Amino acid sequence: MTDTPPARPLRIALVDDQQLVRTGFAMVIDSQPDMDVIVQASDGREAVDQLTRHCTDVVLMDVRMPQMDGIEATTRILELLPAERAPKIIVLTTFDLDEYVVAAIRAGASGFLLKDAPPEDLLAAIRTVDRGDAVIAPSATRRLLERVVTAPETPAPDTSALEALTEREREVLTLMGRGLSNQEISAELFVAEATVKTHVGRVLAKLGARDRVQAVIIAFETGLVTPGDTGR
Repeated sequence: MTDTPPARPLRIALVDDQQLVRTGFAMVIDSQPDMDVIVQASDGREAVDQLTRHCTDVVLMDVRMPQMDGIEATTRILELLPAERAPKIIVLTTFDLDEYVVAAIRAGASGFLLKDAPPEDLLAAIRTVDRGDAVIAPSATRRLLERVVTAPETPAPDTSALEALTEREREVLTLMGRGLSNQEISAELFVAEATVKTHVGRVLAKLGARDRVQAVIIAFETGLVTPGDTGR
């Protein structure tokens, strides 16, 4: 959290087929001086239409919706919009929807959040993904990553991307895979947080990863990190 407010409020989109859910989220988000709900959509098809016409920063995307589900909507939005206009997408889910979450993250979502998360967690998640960090519900992180890595459709790991990383960048990626924040990585490696940010940026660029979630998945798929490493 910074004491200096952003130049403009974060532009938020809510995509959920339940109006009461959207209304509740909107009340929480609009109560914040640094956030503004500017788009609401009741299904994936409407979301694609709205988000290709309106610039937004963060999308809260439900998974199960009529017309078009959140997975297909995530894929289409990120395909249609240039990288500089593409919003960060947080998938909203419940514990019994892991298979949908895996698919959504593979489609480019920046993470997922449980629908019954406390308001403060919802707000923190929005600010976190806007900074470029990942949001994965802590209670389900290990289970989710196990499914990502062991899913039948997972292709054979291509470790060639790791060859481009320096030894220090591999260390940083390993710690990212263990779920550490930039601040925690800084403490672990005894370097400045600004240096960590530089390393993270280089890791993402060399891996061709959209954000930390994609980089962490690559770390698991290549065997650099295993699900058992996620415990602190």
